[in-house]
Amino acid sequence: MGMEPSLEEIFGSYMPYKVTDDTWVISFMNGTEYMYLLEGSEKALLIDTGYGVGNLKAFVESLTDKPVLVVNTHFHPDHSAGNGEFEEVMVAAGWEIDAPSVNMPGQIPFDISKLPYPNYKKVIIGEGDVIDLGNRKIKVMEVKPAHCNSSLFFYDVEQGMIFVGDEVEAAQVNMFDNSCNPEAPYDVRDRLNCMRENCERIKALKPRYIFPNHNGTPIASSYLDDFIGLVDSVFAGTAKIEDKLNHKYIEMDPKAPTLCRVRFGKCSIFIKKDLLMTVYGK
Repeated sequence: MGMEPSLEEIFGSYMPYKVTDDTWVISFMNGTEYMYLLEGSEKALLIDTGYGVGNLKAFVESLTDKPVLVVNTHFHPDHSAGNGEFEEVMVAAGWEIDAPSVNMPGQIPFDISKLPYPNYKKVIIGEGDVIDLGNRKIKVMEVKPAHCNSSLFFYDVEQGMIFVGDEVEAAQVNMFDNSCNPEAPYDVRDRLNCMRENCERIKALKPRYIFPNHNGTPIASSYLDDFIGLVDSVFAGTAKIEDKLNHKYIEMDPKAPTLCRVRFGKCSIFIKKDLLMTVYGK
């Protein structure tokens, strides 16, 4: 019998591959989660920083010789716990609302206070900002609060690539409050409508590639229609509701008994059932 893998191996074993000559997918968590490294002629952009294992910066520097800028798609522990490996990270203005999900004890299996820059500089970015990598410019898009309060989309107009964090994916989007912040605003109708608006906005861009951060990448643009249809079918009272979650990690969440999975087409969401039923068919 082989030894069980260590937490460092589970959370910090990265498998890189190129989807284009200047775009890396950095796969981890047994291939179910991704960070991205976009190279331009002058700089590179790292999208997300993983769990804070402490070995990401050196790994990224083994892939590119360009100076690396860093952004977060959103401020959740599996996307921003590694920020302290870098001196400066670009984040959304809403990062503080979701910060307890990273900073509360017990959220991350590593001591991120021991990273090289525990007090790294946060640079707030938002709608209309452009991240200039030289011959490659990445537009920043603000995202209406759906999965969380701190999401940004990153759009490479020329290559038709949009990086969407956890707001759209092939398996399921978590639509219950996951900020660990009792003060965080959450209205179920607003969240669903925001998801719909975010998907409509991506759809209008007609991107060639949609890059989520979990469960398969890139994904077909038809997922956008399915998420739009899911929201409409919730309000119409026709969406399929399942009490069995069929997801071993979500089933370990203390909130699991209160959640349900809602399906439409190829997509699904996890959401608190009692809140869902206040808008279902209404």
